[in-house]
Amino acid sequence: MFSLYIKEIKSFLSSIIGYIFMGVFLIISGLFLWVFPNVDNVMEAGLADLQGLFNLSQFLFLFLVPAITMRSFAEERRTGTMDLLLTKPLTDMQIIWAKFLSCLTLLVIALLPTLIYVISIYFLGNPVGNLDMGSTWGSYLGLLFLGATFISVGLFASSLTNNQIVAFIIAAPLCFILFFGFAFIYSFESLGAIGYYIKSLGIEHHYASISKGVIDTRDIIYFCSVIFIFLFGTRIVLLKRKW
Repeated sequence: MFSLYIKEIKSFLSSIIGYIFMGVFLIISGLFLWVFPNVDNVMEAGLADLQGLFNLSQFLFLFLVPAITMRSFAEERRTGTMDLLLTKPLTDMQIIWAKFLSCLTLLVIALLPTLIYVISIYFLGNPVGNLDMGSTWGSYLGLLFLGATFISVGLFASSLTNNQIVAFIIAAPLCFILFFGFAFIYSFESLGAIGYYIKSLGIEHHYASISKGVIDTRDIIYFCSVIFIFLFGTRIVLLKRKW
């Protein structure tokens, strides 16, 4: 499993996909936070916080994460290497976990440079250090869970087809629905009290909660459950491919 994980990491870093993902994420987030005039611009808002980064990142992840996962299984099937991979002394879940962790590692690498923003705002605050670190680290944790959830969805979508574009077209809308769909249903007042429970099924509800810096086990269990469901769904698809 570890060797496959390393192979996947090298595959990302030896191709343009990984660099496009990191470059687009860092350039867009940097421009909106520091250059372009908008509500999330740190200098214009005059507030020592990174909420703008986390608000923007959730939208970027909706498109960028499916872009890095779309080739995971689709490309293997297109080139015929999937059959070879399945003959190796690895279980289906080891293959899935190796691909999942490699995508998550790329996500972490993309987030690491944003720590410069934390340091900058820390010293720009008046007084120096006027930054809610609890909320900041909670938001980073929320981004990791959000990215991991989208990765699991992307892997599931990639396992359904041998076409990368089709995998992206399946994954991106599915991530969008899981994130915003339940909150949209909640907006209908006719649902009454049950509307809140419907809203709690959506990713946005739990991401907003954990981003406040309060680590609630219910949020962690939710993210882990969604990740498990889609990874298990990926395994079922792979089993059917064997038949």
